[in-house]
Amino acid sequence: MMRFSAAEELKRNLRGVVGGNVTFLDPLLEFGFLLEGTNNIAMVKEKNLEILEEKYKNKLHWNRNSGLFIITDLQKSDSGVYQVDSKGGRALSVSYSLTVYDPAPTPAVETLTVSSDSCWLLCSVDKATSLLWYKDQEVQNQNSSASSLPITVHKEDRDSSYRCVAANPAENKTLHVNVRTACGFNETESGDNPKQRACKINHRL
Repeated sequence: MMRFSAAEELKRNLRGVVGGNVTFLDPLLEFGFLLEGTNNIAMVKEKNLEILEEKYKNKLHWNRNSGLFIITDLQKSDSGVYQVDSKGGRALSVSYSLTVYDPAPTPAVETLTVSSDSCWLLCSVDKATSLLWYKDQEVQNQNSSASSLPITVHKEDRDSSYRCVAANPAENKTLHVNVRTACGFNETESGDNPKQRACKINHRL
C-alpha cells in the first residue's frame, strides 16, 4: 500500500541570467508562503499577495489565475534556495535551488587568413565561456572555457551553414556566419591565382 505524507516535499533546480526573469513552476492558489531560505518573503491569502520583504516589492509578482510566482530583474545576489509552501487544499512544499548567471557573452567572428581553397575563422568573446563551432548540425570544434576558438573552412563546404555558439549553464548566444562572404570564396571561384591574405572582419549579432 502506498503512503503519502500530509505535506509533500519536492526539490527542483532553476537557472536564470542577470536582468532576466524566473518562474517558480508550482502554483500556490489558495493560502501559503514563499520563503527565501528560512525567511517568509511573501504570503498569499484570499487571492491577494502580500510581500513581506522590502527588496522584493518591485520584483516579485504572483499571478492569481495560475498561482505562479515570478521574480524579475534577477541579480546574482538572488541566487539561493526558495520554497513555495502551500497550506491550502493539498499541502505541498517545493524547494527551488536558484542560480543566477551573468549573461552569455556575444560572440564575434573575424577572418584571419584566406587561401584559394580554405580559410581560417576565429570566434571570440570578451569573457571566457563555453564556445562551440557548428557546421550544419555537427560540432566541429569546442572548448568548455575559452575566449576564442578557431575553425578551418574548406572551399567545398562554402554552402554549409556555420555558426559559433557562446554558452553558459543558463543561456546560449549564436552567431551565424556566411562563409562565402567571410572567406571571399566568391572572389576565387575559378581557383586561379591562389592568394593569401590576412584581414579582420567582425560579424556581430
